[in-house]
Amino acid sequence: MNIEAYLKRINYSGSLEPAAETLRALQVAHLFAVPFENLSIHAGEPIVLNEDALFGKIVENRRGGFCYEANGLFAGLLRALGFEVTMLSAGVAHREGGFGPDFDHMTLMVTLAERWLVDVGFGDSFLEPLLLDSREEQVQGTRAFRIVEDNSHLILERRDLGGNWEPQYRFTLQPHTFADYEQMCHFHQTSPESHFTKAPLCSLATAGGRITLTGLRLITTSAQQRNEQPLPRDSFDHTLRDQFGIVMKNPVRVDF
Repeated sequence: MNIEAYLKRINYSGSLEPAAETLRALQVAHLFAVPFENLSIHAGEPIVLNEDALFGKIVENRRGGFCYEANGLFAGLLRALGFEVTMLSAGVAHREGGFGPDFDHMTLMVTLAERWLVDVGFGDSFLEPLLLDSREEQVQGTRAFRIVEDNSHLILERRDLGGNWEPQYRFTLQPHTFADYEQMCHFHQTSPESHFTKAPLCSLATAGGRITLTGLRLITTSAQQRNEQPLPRDSFDHTLRDQFGIVMKNPVRVDF
């Protein structure tokens, strides 16, 4: 792991001490620099779950990735810096109720004096790590999150604007390795039932909110407003470059 190159990729120059404040700063820096994206799926590029391949993609080629990639590589960085990191299996909440299968999502647990839920691969969610063993509301700016117990699972919930708690995903604390996620990673790359195969997506946290390219729509959001701009088909690559700093080696299919 080339720590210096990784830290440069996420524009991080702070403390490297394996402590809670460092963890918090690293997660925020990562979310502001590395997009949540599924572009490889729509460019015919296989996603390889090993640290060297992910480092080449995200750091050297200045790309992003979805959960297995972003969290998988971030786990490697944290370990190289002396953190104790565990890869966890999660099932993402369905809008109609229930949760996806095991390994639907990868999230992370970091153990210091306290245990933290860490995630740089879930798109629009918590910016800073959450105390894993707290059952209290944890407020981050205008948002609030909590972790609740559900038999053998823990559930991450987010409070919506109406004050209702909505599940994000449920998970266990059993440790896993990259190999355990291979089957679901393949599903999300290939199955028409996966939301990742529906349309190309690239999304990045910003100081004011978020910017998202989904299909041929550019969406900017903040606490106050949401703006959506349709794009001509030939502007997709330019938008990726100008808004996200991504230059694809293979063309992304947008004729969906």
